[in-house]
Amino acid sequence: MKVLVIGSGGREHALIYKLAQSKRVSKIYCAPGNGGTASIAENVNISPKDIDLLLNFAITNKIDLTVVGPEDPLVDGIADVFEENGLRVFGPKKEGAILEGSKIVAKEFMEKYQIPTAKYRVYKTKEEAIDGLDEFSYPLVIKADGLCLGKGVIICQSKEEATKAIEDMIVSKVFGSAGETIIIEEFLTGIEMSLLCFVTEGKIVPMESARDYKKIFDGDKGPNTGGVGCFSPNPVLTEDLKKEIEREVLRKIRRGLDEESIDYRGVLFIGFMLTEDGPKVLEFNVRFGDPETEVVLPRLENDLVDIFQKTIDGTLRDDDLIWSDKKCVTVVATSKGYPIEYQKGFKISGIENLDKNIILFHNGTKIVDGELVTNGGRVLSVTCLGDTIEEARKCAYKNIEKINFEGICYRKDIADI
Repeated sequence: MKVLVIGSGGREHALIYKLAQSKRVSKIYCAPGNGGTASIAENVNISPKDIDLLLNFAITNKIDLTVVGPEDPLVDGIADVFEENGLRVFGPKKEGAILEGSKIVAKEFMEKYQIPTAKYRVYKTKEEAIDGLDEFSYPLVIKADGLCLGKGVIICQSKEEATKAIEDMIVSKVFGSAGETIIIEEFLTGIEMSLLCFVTEGKIVPMESARDYKKIFDGDKGPNTGGVGCFSPNPVLTEDLKKEIEREVLRKIRRGLDEESIDYRGVLFIGFMLTEDGPKVLEFNVRFGDPETEVVLPRLENDLVDIFQKTIDGTLRDDDLIWSDKKCVTVVATSKGYPIEYQKGFKISGIENLDKNIILFHNGTKIVDGELVTNGGRVLSVTCLGDTIEEARKCAYKNIEKINFEGICYRKDIADI
């Protein structure tokens, strides 16, 4: 079968890495892909946002399955369009994708179905938002309503910082139209945890857990990023906690989807904070997380194509997922200045010296005149499996030291637990 993967990051590279292991797959295309996907798929120069062109490509090339990586095309309704044209597509339709497309809709959904989450308020004007700060203690969280590539969340330690964040979003529009309406939210303390789930007809089937690192600097300092490291499984997810999450979160999400008549078939990413009062939901994403995908999929032992097909058909069962006991760690090499300002186009060297057991996922690379160069803020995800998290961690760090490009940066404390 022919598969089209839409996207250009480490998540898409990890998806292709796993799909390529299926005996059912004869050809993989990636639109637009990157310097790493080019080695196992055929890159196609089409933007993930160009739904019409992607549709035409899928029809012309008789694509049997399309896998949508990023959130933007899902929120724009690519799954609806492909399905209307008789194409099989893995990813929720527009009515489900709004759970990521609007943080306000997601919070209202959680509130309506009593899914534990942080206290929040919604504001559309600078004046109302500044007045609303008095309802919260510091630190607090300010979020842009719409999609911001994981960067539309500001943690504020004081009223001065909060006022500036409000002005930046609503007045200066640093996040464009995504920040015209904002959420002010209670700051939750505890341990973060990521849980990816396959959602199909009448069921939510959890994958293995992970923990990602959002802050750019060691010790969880600095601005938020799209994620600069991750490990799986997350040891805080005990059997008792799994049962609590199933009871207090997953069943309520399923009930909400059913009562709202949302036909959701794809992945739901749930970001948790494990607080003293139990697990609370930070956010929903309607696709595979990045870098969570880079540590979860290498631990999956069965055919990803079969899982995607069963999810679409509504026949997926819990025992369809088989997981390795191995632990997995990924450390992301970033460009100097990310996530604020950074330069691209620097030659990457040292990859040929990596140990054979390293799985290298490309986040932001491209090939120019036969040479691999940087093409994003997150550049490479150095990934390793091991019998313990510490073994996998040492392996990842030993090998990331072999890679070089001008301005290379990476956190030194990923999976240091």
